[in-house]
Amino acid sequence: MGTATEIMERDAMATVAPYAPVTFHRRARVDLDDRLPKPYMPRALQAPDREHPYGTPGHKNYGLSVLQQHVAFFDIDDNGIIYPWETYSGLRMLGFNIIGSLIIAAVINLALSYATLPGWLPSPFFPIYIHNIHKSKHGSDSRTYDNEGRFMPVNLELIFSKYAKTLPDKLSLGELWDMTEGQRDAWDIFGWFASKIEWGLLYLLARDEEGFLSKEAIRRCFDGSLFEYCAKIYAGINEDKTAYY
Repeated sequence: MGTATEIMERDAMATVAPYAPVTFHRRARVDLDDRLPKPYMPRALQAPDREHPYGTPGHKNYGLSVLQQHVAFFDIDDNGIIYPWETYSGLRMLGFNIIGSLIIAAVINLALSYATLPGWLPSPFFPIYIHNIHKSKHGSDSRTYDNEGRFMPVNLELIFSKYAKTLPDKLSLGELWDMTEGQRDAWDIFGWFASKIEWGLLYLLARDEEGFLSKEAIRRCFDGSLFEYCAKIYAGINEDKTAYY
């Protein structure tokens, strides 16, 4: 049993509560400090994890927050504003088809535009202002971005300690569904649907041949470097097709 002091010390570090089964089924990692310095500290410029403690090698942040980096790929003309036609172009560069890109672009800009506008009046062009993108952060998400758009390494790691049951560094489609269900906030209907759509699109974009979404793909999605990588791959495929014909 131990002394009262020993029991208090043990309980102070416990991550499982005997009468809260969910804390057993969704385990929290306790070894992050071994390979990732200060995993609890929000990172403004990089998206590190245990395997990449300094973020994505070669990825330039240009002084943008990690959340701003996430969306900057779609700023085609690099003016800090993303219009629906730029979102559409970015999706096409990633390999989404015409109809899907039209629908997705309309939904994204319609949902996110107003919160990022510099004033109160809505715009008929539904622009997304990158410098205000943190204002469009919705609930029921993974909490891997904080409310200012910084990256929270510990919350990325918790996704996998809690929900990766088949492989430690990959999520199946079913596990992704469980994760979005587990992260839901009460009565946050918009957040419920937004989270399902976002993770579903990422799964379509980056799943591997066995139907898993890797931790590395997810991490690089958060800092936007995944989009640059996928666009290069898709452009290369199109070039090969053109050369063949």
